[in-house]
Amino acid sequence: MAKRNLNDLQSFVIVAREGSFTRAAAQLGLTQSALSQSIRGLEEKLGIRLLTRTTRSVSPTDAGERLLQTVGQHLDDIDAELDALTALREKPAGAVRITCGDHVLRNTLMPKLLPILRQYPDVQIEFDVSYGFRDIVADRFDAGVRLGESIDKDMIAMPIGPPLRMAAVASPSYLAQHAVPKKPQDLLSHACINLRMPTYGGLYAWEFERRGRPMNVHVKGPLTFNTSPPIVQAALEGLGIAFLPQDEFGAHIDEGRLVRVLEDWCPFFPGYYLYYPSRRQPSPAFKLVLEALRLLAPQSSTA
Repeated sequence: MAKRNLNDLQSFVIVAREGSFTRAAAQLGLTQSALSQSIRGLEEKLGIRLLTRTTRSVSPTDAGERLLQTVGQHLDDIDAELDALTALREKPAGAVRITCGDHVLRNTLMPKLLPILRQYPDVQIEFDVSYGFRDIVADRFDAGVRLGESIDKDMIAMPIGPPLRMAAVASPSYLAQHAVPKKPQDLLSHACINLRMPTYGGLYAWEFERRGRPMNVHVKGPLTFNTSPPIVQAALEGLGIAFLPQDEFGAHIDEGRLVRVLEDWCPFFPGYYLYYPSRRQPSPAFKLVLEALRLLAPQSSTA
């Protein structure tokens, strides 16, 4: 039997996982035509179609799904072992992929991980900024960063920041023209700046709590964004009430450019956690990431 080309198998696994020849080609550093030729060659050698191609998507056939589940895991194990071998080097090397939101990226991850990149030039860190939950195992991320209360139970979770507090804010000019809300239901008569989050299946329902009594409000308004910086800017422009973690607004609250409302309905809650699968042995590069972020949280915990 002719030996199989592992490069072709790897190409198939990445295309199947990405559901796109374009994204897979970019990840592999190949042209789309070269990648397509590789997949066709593998299918011809096996004598069976592995992928169903349409104008908009690519998905594995039944045979392709079977191959993906078996070969994909073995290739992951090979990658993990090759990463572990870098421990024998004088200096750690390798790539670390992390999925996270832009808020924690700016305020926690970048400040803490930049020293690693300066000290270890052979370490690369890739950030995937997303508000939706990614399957870090299937999408081959080393770790994800999310709020502690929303992490799957089967993950190892390590706190990387202090408890957070949400803040509902508006500009003085907006509040000069509208009644100050006294309770969350009052927001229904206000212009609110919405955040679209795939995790919630659409628009984020603003979450409040007072004396142990939770209350979610589905607000409406003229603007919706899928990331936080434009929400802050819109609030500064007086376009409505915004609702984000308090430190997203930076000095705008302290310096009076934004004013808090409903403050007694915004208690503290668990902050950000780095989470990763328990079954995989951390690579030397990933261990550096863990140690750098553990400075904020000396003890690990399982969510």
